[in-house]
Amino acid sequence: MNEYKKILKFAKPHQKYIYGSLFFNLMYSLFQIASLGTILPVLGMLFGTIKPEKYKSAPVYSGDIIDFFSYLKEYSNYYVQSLVTEYGSLKVLAWLCIITAFMFLLRNVFRYLGSYLLINYRVGVTKDLRGAMYRKILSLPVSFFTESRKGDMMSRMSNDVGDVEGSILGSLVDLINAPFMLISTLITLFFLSPEMTLFSLLVLPVMGTMIALIGKSLKKDSHEAQHEMGNIFSIVDETLKSTKVIKIFSAEKIMDNRFMQSMQRWINSSISLGRKKELASPMSEFLGSVTFLIIAWYGGKQIIVEQSISPADFLVFLGIFFQILPPMKSLSSSISNVQKGEASLKRVLEILDADIKIEEVAEPVSISNLDAHIHFKNIGFYYDKSNLILKNFNLTIPKGKTVALVGQSGSGKTTIANLLARFYDVSEGEILIDETNIKHLKLTEYRKLLGMVTQESVLFNDTVYNNILMGKPDATKEEVVAAAKIANADLFVTQLPNGYDTNIGDDGGKLSGGQKQRISIARAVLKNPPIMILDEATSALDTESEKFVQDALEKMMENRTSLVIAHRLSTIQKADWIVVMERGEIMEQGTHHELIAKKGVYNKLVELQNFD
Repeated sequence: MNEYKKILKFAKPHQKYIYGSLFFNLMYSLFQIASLGTILPVLGMLFGTIKPEKYKSAPVYSGDIIDFFSYLKEYSNYYVQSLVTEYGSLKVLAWLCIITAFMFLLRNVFRYLGSYLLINYRVGVTKDLRGAMYRKILSLPVSFFTESRKGDMMSRMSNDVGDVEGSILGSLVDLINAPFMLISTLITLFFLSPEMTLFSLLVLPVMGTMIALIGKSLKKDSHEAQHEMGNIFSIVDETLKSTKVIKIFSAEKIMDNRFMQSMQRWINSSISLGRKKELASPMSEFLGSVTFLIIAWYGGKQIIVEQSISPADFLVFLGIFFQILPPMKSLSSSISNVQKGEASLKRVLEILDADIKIEEVAEPVSISNLDAHIHFKNIGFYYDKSNLILKNFNLTIPKGKTVALVGQSGSGKTTIANLLARFYDVSEGEILIDETNIKHLKLTEYRKLLGMVTQESVLFNDTVYNNILMGKPDATKEEVVAAAKIANADLFVTQLPNGYDTNIGDDGGKLSGGQKQRISIARAVLKNPPIMILDEATSALDTESEKFVQDALEKMMENRTSLVIAHRLSTIQKADWIVVMERGEIMEQGTHHELIAKKGVYNKLVELQNFD
């Protein structure tokens, strides 16, 4: 039930459409009964049950509420008969037919208006729901995405939200409207013939039980199908990103088998789901047919044997009773759809309710600059205690100095950068900015102090200009070009078909690896932050470009606090301090020349790279 309360919060801004739809659907219900009620005098005239001698004087109302409907029916017959006496049977019949047609017209106009407003409601809620999911994705920490498959996230954003719209939001109004229809229709049936009405309702508990059993099974199959669709999206995403590797290793067959196996699991769940869903409608239709046959038999008995109901009244009863079947089917289908959509709703709410592990304290400290130093104090980090990634890491980076982290892959260098950027929180110890724990700082203000160039260039499907501008959204064109020149990117950018307005494709696919990296560096240069994190910033550059970019980075890092991670030791020989790491621990540290003189781990790394 809590899931539905949460989804209804998204409906609150659009409640005017719900109320409007409910009003028009209520009017539709009333006019549906009224349109059938106007047929009664028509049938009375055709069957000859409205006889002149029976209605020479107006009926008298007894004052008893139970007799009200009978009085209303008798008075309408008296009124019709008086019109027949005055204007003739054919003219009155024609006018009754016109009035009945007008009733049907109004009924369907109200039905359309109810559906018309419902479209605004469904689309509005879906927009807000997808917007909330996207904003939540933007707010989630990096650690969340290391444990989630992107394809599954895409499936939740598209398929699951669509299923919530179609199954739950689409059924919500039916769940409210259908009872109105049922109540108004049942009241009319009761006044026509209480005995026949009670008799016709015997089958309803059976129908409800059958639909409930089907709906309960639908929920399980729906969850399995949606989960497998997430796997399919993940495989497609991996394939699109890895086409070169797949082709060079002739792995098409392997990928095809993975895809088809996942598809087969989805097909099995979808077939089971579809079969059970389709069973609901025939089952309710069959039970409705059984109900009709029972009523036909019982009504025939009332007419032929007991003569307690007229043929005209019986036909109206049947007509009104069959108007009760659509809302009953609608109600049962809505219940099944809601149960089917519940699995998708839970998958959507798993994202919306996901725990944001990187949280601010109640009253975070504002920060606008780095005044003294960055201090890593007894840092430990692990995903589980049996697998330590960092242990007892201590380091101080004075303001304006460049500290380089070197070591083999897996030594914990990038983890240090991620902890400083607060993509993750430390498991032990604390990171201090001017003696203030970064956990106590206002996160948005703190990250404004940071610039980062990662090992893998992260670019967006947009123009070169807009990709660089992300570093400083209010920058001028001159500032963007200046940043590109520092990053040695201006020369190749100006040679692109549309210069800085050239779209670089998905993930910068229209550029070479070195070009993409220089655009990333230009973005960091434009931001001009006091703290710069360079994680293998020159790894994708050729030798000539590396030299130009390295010179630019050195100029950029002057009087700036920098943390540099590098495999190519040639890029960090001018660093103020070098820290050599191995298996999450500091093995040695010092300047380039000091470490060479020690003839230790750093010297071996230098010799392996043939650097002197």
